[in-house]
Amino acid sequence: MKTNTPKNTLDNFIRLLYVLLVLLLGLMAYLFFGQVDSKKNAAVQSDSSAVFIQPDSNFTHVWTAPSDWRMMYLSPSQKELVVYGRELIAHTSDYLGPKGSVKAMSNGMNCQNCHLKAGSQPWGNNYFAVESTYPKFRARSGTVENQIKRVNDCFERSLNGMKLDSTSKEMQAILAYIAWLGQDIAKDVKPKGSGIFKLKYLKRASDPDKGKLVYDAKCQSCHQANGEGVLAEGGKSYTYPPLWGVHSYNQGAGLFRISNLAGFVKYNMPLGTTYEKAQLTDEEAWDVAAYINSMPRPEKDLSKDWPEIAAKPFDHPFGPYADSFPASQHKFGPYKPISDWIKKHRKSKS
Repeated sequence: MKTNTPKNTLDNFIRLLYVLLVLLLGLMAYLFFGQVDSKKNAAVQSDSSAVFIQPDSNFTHVWTAPSDWRMMYLSPSQKELVVYGRELIAHTSDYLGPKGSVKAMSNGMNCQNCHLKAGSQPWGNNYFAVESTYPKFRARSGTVENQIKRVNDCFERSLNGMKLDSTSKEMQAILAYIAWLGQDIAKDVKPKGSGIFKLKYLKRASDPDKGKLVYDAKCQSCHQANGEGVLAEGGKSYTYPPLWGVHSYNQGAGLFRISNLAGFVKYNMPLGTTYEKAQLTDEEAWDVAAYINSMPRPEKDLSKDWPEIAAKPFDHPFGPYADSFPASQHKFGPYKPISDWIKKHRKSKS
């Protein structure tokens, strides 16, 4: 039988102290690093809450174009029309421009220059709501317009050209493509992301001089210092379209309204910009739109536009007007006083 000697008792005591010391050190380390981690987590949480920005609901869950794989459900002839229609929108001038293979009837720009990604870019002046909202009454003509009229307006104004024959394969293809883009949208519905985003008014007039500074810094590398754009190889169309001059859109085009151009520029320009990541401020967008639309461009007879004068939009730059605001304010702003007058006038008539 083994008995404890004083030496064995001392050894056991030392081992016990060692174990207790290790446990104590472990507890202290746990408490220390746990506290550090807690402070770090608290700091991260505090920092995260400080920098978190709620997403703008205008730019979440926007409508998108139908996927190409769905064309498998179309008949071969219908698919051919849709694909040709998209090609015509993307490369209009190759077919219908000054050197077009089908007919020479427009200025060399493509529909896609104003209706981005063949009319499928959210907030890129797309066609999403065309199928669901036409035919409809338009105050500019004072009539109920169908899609053929709307397409030909673009040819005569934005492309500064001639009407496209309504019975032609080209018109039928464009209409088929527009119908394809809007196939899932209910009648009279305009989904989020359709058309052009409407910017808030400036409290001042938009300034072409300030806009020139923006243009020189952000735009001229593509559209060139004189606004003439860059022709594609072969000279049949433009890689970067002209923004003014004889080959650009005329004074009857929708983008000649500064509010439309400002909204278009804000979420699509310069190249690479999307609605998810804008590069220009609102003021820069308004000012550069004012600069571009102050430059010379083709004229158009607008005498039959807006037969009801009081229905003219706030930024239509040509009189006569039902209100007393000058043409310069209708063109450059400030727009809110005009908009308020229009709302009050329409309310008093109803």
